[in-house]
Amino acid sequence: MKLNTAQLLSVASLPAIALAHGPNGALHHRQVLAASSPPASSSATHTGSSSAPAGNPTSVSTSLLPTPTGPTPSFTLLSTNPTAVPLSSIVVNAPSAPTSALPTPFPPGSKPSGIPNAPGLPDISSLNPANYPALDKPPPTDSPEVQAWIQEVQNSGVQIPGFAPTVAGGCPANPAAVADTSRCWWTCGGCTGPQDITTCPSKFTWGVTYDDGPAPYTPDLLSYLDQVDIKATFFTVGSRDISYPGLLQEEYLKGHQVAVHTWSHPALTTLTNEEIIAELGWSRKVIKDILGVTPSMMRPPYGDIDNRVRAICKAMNLVPVMWTRISPVATFDTDDFDIHGGLTNVQQVLANWENILGNVSTINTGFIVLEHDLFQQTVEVATGYILPDALAHQPKFTIEPVVNCLGLSDGDAYLETNDNKTNPLPLSATSAPTGTAGAPGSTQSGSGNSGSSKSNGAIGVVANAGALVAAAMFGIATAFF
Repeated sequence: MKLNTAQLLSVASLPAIALAHGPNGALHHRQVLAASSPPASSSATHTGSSSAPAGNPTSVSTSLLPTPTGPTPSFTLLSTNPTAVPLSSIVVNAPSAPTSALPTPFPPGSKPSGIPNAPGLPDISSLNPANYPALDKPPPTDSPEVQAWIQEVQNSGVQIPGFAPTVAGGCPANPAAVADTSRCWWTCGGCTGPQDITTCPSKFTWGVTYDDGPAPYTPDLLSYLDQVDIKATFFTVGSRDISYPGLLQEEYLKGHQVAVHTWSHPALTTLTNEEIIAELGWSRKVIKDILGVTPSMMRPPYGDIDNRVRAICKAMNLVPVMWTRISPVATFDTDDFDIHGGLTNVQQVLANWENILGNVSTINTGFIVLEHDLFQQTVEVATGYILPDALAHQPKFTIEPVVNCLGLSDGDAYLETNDNKTNPLPLSATSAPTGTAGAPGSTQSGSGNSGSSKSNGAIGVVANAGALVAAAMFGIATAFF
């Protein structure tokens, strides 16, 4: 379905750009926090409840229905949002909830307060979707724009490995690619490159991210983030950006980080070099056309990246951001996306979240979790359950955008406002960006906020706690991460 900038999309009419996630890998159970639970006078325990508890903070123990992927799990939440949608209503084919009014484009010249040297917003009154590729379809590679970006990559001096594209079907369909360690294919085993961001450096710091928007229920997420004084990183799809330019501007002006998530959300390793350049280029361009700045970070759809894709990202001044992975089959992925498609349920997603938190205390770094703002259900579980629970965690989490969790300023998220002296651009950098904790624009406080490497291949790899789409996962279904 083709959208224009004024349309209000229901979730049901969103494009079917992917099937779903595969089943999650096995994760350790969350450590019981009985000693630091809220006092009995301010908490209540519910067993087998499918409704949102009325109290906050609240300790909730829930027995779950069987899930599509295994035995009945259970989970405990330290706190929930008093206005949360009941769990029984966060289901596949849920009736569309009313959406908030979408913001209109902001006045030209507006700037985010956290980036004093930012250029003013462009005048997007004449922004025409007809000047961009078709929505949710791979852009053609013969346009003048793509040809210019191809030349940009060629002029960068970055050597692009000569790997052939992978074929559809994930790891089982590509045994030679899986066996080729010089490829460093993250999908099949978790191999990461030296510039990949997989964790936040400081323990108990959560680099909070949302993928695949902006979308009709993103305003509800933004409203809750405002209430609890949290900023996040949004990996936006170019086809959604051109559909909701005012919403993209609102994310940016409110101090959230905006980053690249391609134009049509393909598995990048399956594309030719030119097709990868087209996907990244159009995503980068539409953000610049709407915000006036060019992101320096990206997330590959499905987490599908290898050294060929990494080299192209580097040539285009984009740093890959993954999500935390503690083994080849265990990742910090809530699997929230699959509620909408009926491949999992909200109870399993919250059990996944609990498992993630159980691992947080076992690693020596902070962490990055995979979540989405594309669907009604993903926003409801985030605002009603996951974020309130995170805010009640002890020790308190520092919850902030990825750029800030690295100790960098808000401006370092964009090429035009980056401090090149303290934070080299991706093209000239040799490792993942890092800065000084508490750098200007770094959110170190707020409401509730408080690996070894080895050379391998054309770019090199890092063996650390990165992120997951385990080989078995990716082989089952094309996953929209």
